[in-house]
Amino acid sequence: MSDFLVIVESPAKAKTIERYLGKKYKVKASMGHVRDLPKSQMGVDVEHHFEPKYITIRGKGPVLKELKTAAKKAKKVYLAADPDREGEAIAWHLAHSLGVDINSDCRVVFNEITKDAIKESFKSPRPINTDLVDAQQARRILDRLVGYNISPLLWKKVKKGLSAGRVQSVALKLIIDREKEIQVFEPEEYWTIGAEFMKGKAAFEASFYGLDGEKVELKAEKDVEMVLNRVKGNEFTVASVTKKERKRHAALPFITSSLQQEAARKLNFRAKKTMMLAQQLYEGIDLGKEGTVGLITYMRTDSTRISDIARTEAKTYIEAEYGKEYLQTEARKEKKKGNTQDAHEAIRPTGIMREPNSLKEYLGRDQFRLYKLIWERFIASQMAPAVMDTMSVDLENSGVLFRATGSKIKFPGFMKVYVESSDDQVEEKDKMLPDLHEGDKALKKDIEPKQHFTQPLPRYTEARLVRTLEELGIGRPSTYAPTLDTIQKRGYVSLDNKRFVPTELGEIVHTLILEFFPDILDVAFTAKMEQDLDDIEDGKVAWVRVIEGFYNDFEKHLEKAEQEMQHVEIKDEPAGEDCEQCGNPMVFKMGRYGKFMACSNFPDCRNTKAIVKEIGVKCPKCSEGNIIERKSKKRRIFYGCDRFPECDFLSWDKPIARSCPKCDHLLVEKKLKKGIQVSCTECDYKEAPQS
Repeated sequence: MSDFLVIVESPAKAKTIERYLGKKYKVKASMGHVRDLPKSQMGVDVEHHFEPKYITIRGKGPVLKELKTAAKKAKKVYLAADPDREGEAIAWHLAHSLGVDINSDCRVVFNEITKDAIKESFKSPRPINTDLVDAQQARRILDRLVGYNISPLLWKKVKKGLSAGRVQSVALKLIIDREKEIQVFEPEEYWTIGAEFMKGKAAFEASFYGLDGEKVELKAEKDVEMVLNRVKGNEFTVASVTKKERKRHAALPFITSSLQQEAARKLNFRAKKTMMLAQQLYEGIDLGKEGTVGLITYMRTDSTRISDIARTEAKTYIEAEYGKEYLQTEARKEKKKGNTQDAHEAIRPTGIMREPNSLKEYLGRDQFRLYKLIWERFIASQMAPAVMDTMSVDLENSGVLFRATGSKIKFPGFMKVYVESSDDQVEEKDKMLPDLHEGDKALKKDIEPKQHFTQPLPRYTEARLVRTLEELGIGRPSTYAPTLDTIQKRGYVSLDNKRFVPTELGEIVHTLILEFFPDILDVAFTAKMEQDLDDIEDGKVAWVRVIEGFYNDFEKHLEKAEQEMQHVEIKDEPAGEDCEQCGNPMVFKMGRYGKFMACSNFPDCRNTKAIVKEIGVKCPKCSEGNIIERKSKKRRIFYGCDRFPECDFLSWDKPIARSCPKCDHLLVEKKLKKGIQVSCTECDYKEAPQS
């Protein structure tokens, strides 16, 4: 018989923590929540102060029975669920189910699963924080009131299987609004003039800046002709030289949203995958002789704060590995955003000395890549800023000004370890200019005007959407990944080249919610609801008051929608071909993974076909078939012959309809981080990358 019973959520955590605590402690897993609102009904008594009706989750009976048996045998029960609102709610439900006094010192929390952190947390157990529980309960009830009222309405008026939620509806609105902006966008023409100059034997590039000391925009070809007509000869005079030293600071340690964004950009991970891998790293990895160890701190956080111990450990490592000059001289402080809870530290390694390469044999490929990203980001955040020597040179001829800029990394600082990526940012590299002084002469070697057109804002990637939701104060760290997953599963959006595109179904649902439930889609209203939940957590307001304030108006909108919302018939679009099995017309239907073709004679005929997308290229292997776009089981696009399985040609890179000028073999488009490059599949022929 063990003296103490400790209950956590997952078996992986249980195994790690039990080893740290010793023989007197028995650690068991609840496998997440044991009680919840029923799935088959609303489960909220609107007439009696929104009293929730909790039941044991189906399938959790045996788990709960085992926990009750173990609790009866233990002298004391500790509830050690995750250190957030949801974890507090899990502990509260367990306490009710097991008969544990919520006001006793039964709650244990820790930000990292390491021996020291676990032992320290058990020195100061506390009662369950009912304000945290109330905040989580209020969110759950709000989402239930919205989902279990609007969703059945959509089933009745549109089609079954639809859903609506506070955060997912706003996310869908952002995607649709962006699509509308793109559709109405009118491109504007503009021009640039690039030139190559020579100073002695050194060549360098510059761009047109302006006329007679003033910056000038080139809006049409006639503006370019006017500029070029003013240039007399090939000799330009160096009008000014400006040299500066610029500091660049490292990115702060990861929070949940920045981790999801950076993992999307650098590792090509979806938000859901990032959180799954981070959970594994947090709960513990078997490191052989060292046993199971939690490698990172808690991954659901909106704070960049780090502990003094972690800062000191990083300082020791940096000084030993890189030298004293790489140490950050003073800690940077981030200005807190209004909606930051700051409940936990930033996401960081639990042990700086566990370098990624030393753990490679114990980690899966993707676990290793994510751990390496977190480790490098944290180390870099504690390092000195990079120092750049910059140089700007203006070259003048007859009042026409060209500007050349150059930079050199004087001191790499944090960049020696890690540089944050961005959707827009160009990576910092040395771009040297020759030694130029005022009055020097430079010869124009080549000049090239280029026509451009302004582009609309791009569609949202997962990273951009997460960043936008965070900036608007919509949702919290734990909500981003499931929100993006839900709008895709419901068929409201699809992914095209990793960017969100609204579907016809998504636009129909959005239009109905906008008409009858405008508050749900109001960004300011939804952000205010998040602030109200934070106020509940801080004990500033009772949760029932927040729910009442929301429901009074929501109920009126619901009654109006029930009476006035019209039935929407989603007609099947003809596919333009007949079913090869029964001869009836084929139609396009919307499925979980997008559109597909099905027989209009369903259910008598159940023939379905994938929509084939030809790319206008003949198969290079059999010369008979056409190359078509396909999708793998993981929804990754690849290209293959339409005569498969007779012809097994396939390519991850998109083939193009011309041959290599060097060896006459197939050319393909390879995706780079910043653009596309055409290259040969056989020889070393490559074309300049295009953005």
